[in-house]
Amino acid sequence: MKAPRQARSGASRSPGRRGIGGYLERHLQVLLQALGRLLGSPVATLMTAAVIGIALALPAGLYVLLDNARQLSGQWQQGTQISLFLKEDLVEGKGKELAARLTGRERIAEAGYISPEQALGEFRQFSGFGDALESLESNPLPGVVTVLPATGEPGAVQQLLEQLQELPEVEMAQLDMEWVKRLHGIIDIIQRAILIMAGLLALAVLLIVGNTIRLDIENRRDEIVITKLIGASDGFIRRPFLYTGFWYGLGGALIALLLVNLSLALLQRPVLRLAGLYGSDFQLGFTGPQTVLALLAAGIALGLLGALLAVGRHLRAIEPE
Repeated sequence: MKAPRQARSGASRSPGRRGIGGYLERHLQVLLQALGRLLGSPVATLMTAAVIGIALALPAGLYVLLDNARQLSGQWQQGTQISLFLKEDLVEGKGKELAARLTGRERIAEAGYISPEQALGEFRQFSGFGDALESLESNPLPGVVTVLPATGEPGAVQQLLEQLQELPEVEMAQLDMEWVKRLHGIIDIIQRAILIMAGLLALAVLLIVGNTIRLDIENRRDEIVITKLIGASDGFIRRPFLYTGFWYGLGGALIALLLVNLSLALLQRPVLRLAGLYGSDFQLGFTGPQTVLALLAAGIALGLLGALLAVGRHLRAIEPE
């Protein structure tokens, strides 16, 4: 008795499986037909995809450059140093002990002690006032503890500066944060400008895809009318146009990736030469996996949305008489 029930159960499930498989097969067939139609006019298709690719490449390229600028600024900020000028009556041993104690703190990467004699020697060497310093009866410079923060984020560094200022051994804590704040302000402005540009160019992509699909609908008006006369649903008629938008968006995104990486490759040698002049090994980073996926997803989404808007508007105007 169990075997027949299992056979009947399997028979009842197989049509559902065939139905889902048939549904996916029909979509795949229309997807490939839309691609074949586009490949039938390669020049027009390539021109449309290239315009979409250029529109996507501009904000994507600027975003990659901004990401490289963030990495470079992170390297600069790692060199941000806090100078702790110690009290005059503090002996050298206490200064070294303070430096060792600070090195073990969580938000401090490194700390070192500079004795008054070392500070005077460096000042004599780099200031150009070595002869004038010979007339001094005593060393006016205090001991200094240099602190390298673990992060260059302005808020965290400022908070660390305020905490170090409260140490009993410290007379004054000094850090020039203005250039860091200016740098972050410039990066924020550039990021906002890129977002605005990306929004405007996304609108341009929608208009390009929408206008292209509108022309395709007009060229196939008679075919659409006949299809409606034989009882085809709106979804059936809409499907090939949506997949056309899909291919335009995907093609534009691939062209955008090619343009962005080609531009970065052309900039790589001058950037390496400039970095070498400053003793840095910095080099431009190309589009990473997240950027690639985001650009592909954005291109496909804009292509589908532009096609959907065009189809929803213009198909309603085509009805059999």
